[in-house]
Amino acid sequence: MLITLSFAFGQETTKVKIYNEDANPTTDISNAVKKASLEKKNVLIQIGGNWCPWCILFDKLTKENAEIKDYLNDNYEVVHVNYSPKNKNEKTLAELKHPERFGFPVFVVLDSKGNLVHTQNSAYLESKEIKGHDPKLVLEFLQNWSYKALDPTTYSKN
Repeated sequence: MLITLSFAFGQETTKVKIYNEDANPTTDISNAVKKASLEKKNVLIQIGGNWCPWCILFDKLTKENAEIKDYLNDNYEVVHVNYSPKNKNEKTLAELKHPERFGFPVFVVLDSKGNLVHTQNSAYLESKEIKGHDPKLVLEFLQNWSYKALDPTTYSKN
């Protein structure tokens, strides 16, 4: 049974194309930072690959869970950075302080100026009940690192 599930899941991952192996992450991140700056958002960089079942599960959650989908749309510019044998994007990962050390997917939050403010190990967002990420933990992570959460004026007593 385990082999069948792994095989079936493996078949599903080959059909999904979330990460573009040929994309230029430097350009994609730069464009996202510019847009984030104009819209008072942060940038969420999702690093992983089309080969990664956990990356696909996370992407599915962000598209099918309305609350997470809306929160992402309202508070982040999202960039997918590929990591695969064809293109490991080593220069970009070095500039991001090697987030791949946490495995995949891994999430990097940049502020609206392009400064790295947080790297998130996705294992801490996994569900104990189902295979995948816990929607409550994912939303909490996104809320804790949003532009508003990091804006000191949010906490002023005026």
